[in-house]
Amino acid sequence: MSVNASSIKVMFVGESWVKHTIHMKGFDQFHSTEYQEGATYFMNCMADAGVDITYIRAHEITLRFPRTAEEMDQYDVVVISDIGSNSFLLPDETFLRSEKSPNRLGLIADFVKRGGGLVMIGGYLSFTGIDAKGRYGMSPLADPLPVTLLTHDDRIERPEGVSVDVIGQGHPVLGDTPSDWPQLLGYNRLIEKPEATVVARVGGDPMLVVGEYGQGRTAAFASDLAPHWAPQEFLDWPHYTGLWTSILSWTAKTR
Repeated sequence: MSVNASSIKVMFVGESWVKHTIHMKGFDQFHSTEYQEGATYFMNCMADAGVDITYIRAHEITLRFPRTAEEMDQYDVVVISDIGSNSFLLPDETFLRSEKSPNRLGLIADFVKRGGGLVMIGGYLSFTGIDAKGRYGMSPLADPLPVTLLTHDDRIERPEGVSVDVIGQGHPVLGDTPSDWPQLLGYNRLIEKPEATVVARVGGDPMLVVGEYGQGRTAAFASDLAPHWAPQEFLDWPHYTGLWTSILSWTAKTR
């Protein structure tokens, strides 16, 4: 696995969705469909910072996500954001045709054990997720992640805003990121594992947790990288790019 600090190779998975809308206008109604991506700003920031990033959208996992260890080893870090475990565990060949298929989450777990990096970013289908539909606590990623997941809906909605308390200032995962973060509007409630390191908290809940698994490193960021949990103030924060590049660099073992 390459660990070139000037060009970390990242596979980013998730942060895309399709919206079906019913328009009711008196007696009549019609439908419309819209495709959206939530990672555009993040992706642009990482590309500008020199990160070599491959984007696999939610609907592309069956066709484009690696099926072998050799394909996985082309990357330094895998980032999963707001996409549930079912999208990895139920590829078309298995769900539609009852054919065997590689366990993509098992491939990620083995990738980390060999020395790769894993970052999971919060969202409605991250960790346990809305109505417990994320289901990562029942998947092969339960061991590599530096956190224990709840068995029920883990969302904490804070529309009034919530402050982040950085308790691990100086940890290399933060780089030069200062301790005064913009407020966030929600997060997934996580429980840090005993051997993990909590770098930031929201009240009594961990916000950024890092750990090691085998030869690799893992990080869990409990909130979002974009709206709605991450408001515009977070995206406009001068240290937004620096925070994420530091997280990726640490998990890729370049710092």
